[in-house]
Amino acid sequence: MPPIRKSLGQHFLTDRRILGRIIDVLAPRADETIVEVGPGRGALTELLRERTGLVVAIEVDRALATVLRKRYEGDGKVRIVEADVLRVDLGTVAGGAYGLIGNVPYNITTPILFHALRPPRASRAVFLVQREVADRMRATPGGREYGALSVNLQALASVRVHFGVPAGAFVPPPRVDSSVVELVPLAHPAVEQVEEGPFREMVQAAFGMRRKQMKRVLRGLVSATREASESILTEVGIDPEARPETLTVHQFVGLFRRLRIVA
Repeated sequence: MPPIRKSLGQHFLTDRRILGRIIDVLAPRADETIVEVGPGRGALTELLRERTGLVVAIEVDRALATVLRKRYEGDGKVRIVEADVLRVDLGTVAGGAYGLIGNVPYNITTPILFHALRPPRASRAVFLVQREVADRMRATPGGREYGALSVNLQALASVRVHFGVPAGAFVPPPRVDSSVVELVPLAHPAVEQVEEGPFREMVQAAFGMRRKQMKRVLRGLVSATREASESILTEVGIDPEARPETLTVHQFVGLFRRLRIVA
């Protein structure tokens, strides 16, 4: 087996009981296509192929991809794609409707999460992520973990944390514990597809000033007087003295659309 590449954030989970529980969260159908992000040594892949119609496994490590291709050569239930997942159109490689699963590298978790939510989206996605990231993903307004990641994900999908996985379950063990998180795209996202990029930028900029009151945050986002800033915030139902960490997703959306009108 190829050596572990720390530069790719490789930590392999081999406990079949935990792997089985992760697949149980996804609950794949026998005739379904499942896209797996980062199959690594194929422990999850092997269990997935027993429970679904087709596994499309995307692996960036050439040596590991080679091992997996040889293992599944001639197997119609597994297809190996050697590529950087961030450069792959997931809907295209799936060839239609699909579910998504993966033990994602912790150093690029956030980009993968948002890449996974680009249309055409999976019916649902199950990821093994750093526990602190999972806490931020599901956080609600007013909490310490609530931030730009929380708002931007929850504008597009429901987030549910199912269970934790200790560091000792991995080889080599990471320095943090992990959690299994399920994302289910919303039937009616809070923002339209064309709005996603600008909305994400606005939310990130606002949380870059999270300790400031919104009347000051708004003046940092757009060129507006104090009076105009307070008027806009009041108009969209936001207390000018509130801070970004207390705003709901829909309040951010309301502010975003009001500012787009101003722009």
